[in-house]
Amino acid sequence: MSLAPQSSPLLSKIMSSSIAVANHAGKIIREIMKTGELGIVEKESARDLQTEADRAAQRCIISSLNKCFPKITIIGEEGDEEARDLSGQVYDPSAEMTVEVTCPPQFSSLTEDEIVLWVDPLDGTAEYTQGLLDHVTVLIGIASGGKAVGGVIHQPYYNYQNPGSKLGRTVWGVPGGAVGGMPIVAPPEGRLIVTTTRSHSSSTVNDAISSVSPDDVLRVGGAGHKVMLLLEGKAHVYVFASPGCKKWDTCAPQAVLEAAGGTLTDIKGTAIPYHASAPHRNSSGVLASAAGQNHDAFLEKIPQHVKDNLKA
Repeated sequence: MSLAPQSSPLLSKIMSSSIAVANHAGKIIREIMKTGELGIVEKESARDLQTEADRAAQRCIISSLNKCFPKITIIGEEGDEEARDLSGQVYDPSAEMTVEVTCPPQFSSLTEDEIVLWVDPLDGTAEYTQGLLDHVTVLIGIASGGKAVGGVIHQPYYNYQNPGSKLGRTVWGVPGGAVGGMPIVAPPEGRLIVTTTRSHSSSTVNDAISSVSPDDVLRVGGAGHKVMLLLEGKAHVYVFASPGCKKWDTCAPQAVLEAAGGTLTDIKGTAIPYHASAPHRNSSGVLASAAGQNHDAFLEKIPQHVKDNLKA
């Protein structure tokens, strides 16, 4: 493996750097967990938490990628860090060997001022504090023209239940290109497995799930983790009829899923916009289907009252 050459398209360079930086952010998250000093604070509610791992990982990601690409726009879940001195948080992506990511021709001429990065430094914070470490991901989504054009999903605790195994895995993808970091597995035939939220249950959420007649429902934390279940063949569809997700939750997973041949929209089938000026909240929920699944068929089954309850 090697760093993206200087002659590579910008998207290839950003993807390669994001993979390296996400790996490093995962190390920060693990180190803070080891200290036991999580520094937990509530944000919007008791189930919307932030830890020192969220804060430290975001400082690393934003400062490092801004250093490499000063003209891109970066929007992070944990708020505006621009007023702080982040010089001590910079990680040089060239410090480790990263993959060279092939850029599809349609993205080869992108410039820095056309790029928006949506960053969730620790997706699944509540699960992180509860020890459900396989739910935790680091998400770096790359958007241009309002669309997800690249994504990195890092699982800092991948293999944590297998003593002696190497911790961590990073998966990446570019729509129209390929997925790297893992093999894509088709979900089982003859049954339907839905993955959904474990913390935002409501009658609207449950009605949407029931409408597709699942054989099994996996209630787990983190949008990144749910999309990983689709990629791993452990679920067919991710149904979330709630405004609980934000752009930084879905941009990276959408790019990786689409690179794998899957689909991600809101619960009404509308594309989620990723412009820098777009509202952070995905007010109309999320519907994502694995490669080979009929996304439109799932959309048709979602009851109209569920769609009406979610205002754009």
